[in-house]
Amino acid sequence: MNKISTLLLAGAMSLTAMSALAAEKVTLQLKWVTQAQFAGYYVAQDKGFYADEDLDVEIKSGGPDIAPTQVIAGGAADVVLDWMPSALAAREKGVPLVNIAQPFKSSGMMLTCRKDSGIKTPADFAGKTLGVWFFGNEYPFLSWMSKLGLSTNGGADGVTVLKQGFNVDPILQKQAACVSTMTYNEYWQIIDAGLSADDLITFKYEDQGVATLEDGMYVLEENLNDPAFVDKMVRFVRASMKGWAYAEANPDEAADIVLDNDASGAQTEKHQRRMMGEIAKLTAGSNGGALSEADYQRTVDVLLSGGADVITKQPEGAWTSVITDAANM
Repeated sequence: MNKISTLLLAGAMSLTAMSALAAEKVTLQLKWVTQAQFAGYYVAQDKGFYADEDLDVEIKSGGPDIAPTQVIAGGAADVVLDWMPSALAAREKGVPLVNIAQPFKSSGMMLTCRKDSGIKTPADFAGKTLGVWFFGNEYPFLSWMSKLGLSTNGGADGVTVLKQGFNVDPILQKQAACVSTMTYNEYWQIIDAGLSADDLITFKYEDQGVATLEDGMYVLEENLNDPAFVDKMVRFVRASMKGWAYAEANPDEAADIVLDNDASGAQTEKHQRRMMGEIAKLTAGSNGGALSEADYQRTVDVLLSGGADVITKQPEGAWTSVITDAANM
């Protein structure tokens, strides 16, 4: 675990006590498009929690062509949201990301399967076609298949991997027996498309022992050597987690705030309110954004267990508790 010196933290706390009157700019890059998955940040902005911390926060929406790691490496963001497998892989490849807070305590990832495919348990995956997201999102799946002893090269004793786009068409069109879904998003797209819960069987990664951490806050390691930046991140995390707490307690209002910030107009009230209800289950118990060392190690163990060349060794310095320790004082 990466520990910033006591002297650095003391300097940051001193800066907090004497924070400047002018609001400091913070740029946050989301992992995906504006939706309730990121409600805590929009709520913190809307309710003035960032302003209360003398922060002027710009929230940049993501999308299929936006890689948070590339954005922060290029200097276009102070902090990014990413899944830990992707962040650890980037760190090993030379982009020194450090997790400073973990609002999501649980994973929302799962495989959703058609019952008429004959799948009742993971043992029935053999010989089937499974839809899988790539671009770094495939790592938990590959580790799971390795744990099950299933090849991902097809055949009767393996699974055929269908590179899934960011939609659920393969299961609707019976191109795949199962597709990757999130509890708060794609599963409900399947339901809205006409299949019922009785038509489906779901396998949550959390229940299969292969869940990895999602939607953590990451900064560049070198910036943590600057007491002023540390101070800014302490205030940013404190305000963001206040936003998440409010969103959990007021899910419908939080969803409406997200809709107000959706410039695309693509989201619907029904879907966003439903999504926020599911997101609140994943952020519950996050303890002010403090990353649990056990949760971190679980993610690392999943990635090192085989099936995917994500990371080749135990990471060093990939997370710090200094920011959340100070934010929760």
